[in-house]
Amino acid sequence: MDYLRSIWSARHFWTHLARADLRSKWRRSYLGVAWTVIQPLGMTLLLAVVFGRIFATPVGAYAPYILSGIIVWDFVSATTTAGSLAFVQADAYIKQCRHPLAIYTLRTVLANAMVMAMASIALFAWAIAAFPDRVGLHTLAAFTIFPVLVMIGWPLATLLAYVATRFRDLPYALTLVLQAVWFVSPVYFEARIFRDARLDWLIDWNPVYHVLEIVRAPLLAGHWPTTSDYAFALGTASVVAGLAWAVGVRAERRVIFYL
Repeated sequence: MDYLRSIWSARHFWTHLARADLRSKWRRSYLGVAWTVIQPLGMTLLLAVVFGRIFATPVGAYAPYILSGIIVWDFVSATTTAGSLAFVQADAYIKQCRHPLAIYTLRTVLANAMVMAMASIALFAWAIAAFPDRVGLHTLAAFTIFPVLVMIGWPLATLLAYVATRFRDLPYALTLVLQAVWFVSPVYFEARIFRDARLDWLIDWNPVYHVLEIVRAPLLAGHWPTTSDYAFALGTASVVAGLAWAVGVRAERRVIFYL
């Protein structure tokens, strides 16, 4: 609790850092924040046309599915890769200030969550326009994707940051790991493809699938996310948080020696 209180005491500092990251992201850009919508929409149209022809799926129904996968996966990949370098990139602050190290990964997660929230505007608008008959009270459940991803992303980024400070090869290895997870997860490919190939276990035991269902079920399928979807998501957050805490207890004071 003392550690959490010290994080809250430094809230003005890490919120300022998150805002600074967002400002630098679009500095000297003519379209600025509009790129958060343009980029996923452009990629969605390209993939929907190509994969729609390959899998004989109507583009109108397949495009929101791909867009939801792009938005969530962009957050996951950006949080893991940038989070693993959070301590290394904040070494000047760490050497001068005795703030809890977790604020530097929280800064990364908040900035990425803001980007995801802005990109989600297109997803919500598209889903409501394409499937007006599926709009209801359950649609509000899609907003729970934001706290769920933050609860998973923050401890995951913190855990990776502790390890990457000691082993600088980790960010390069993460690229391979993320590619592997992408191929075995229904990010762009529909879940039925895995089930038709008798790879049900890649769906039923895959936390990425259950996290995606939290936003896809209410927006695209017109029903509430299942209890197992939330159980897998929150269970993943609990496991990662436990690992981050266990590593942090041992490594918090040693990080500065590896910078």
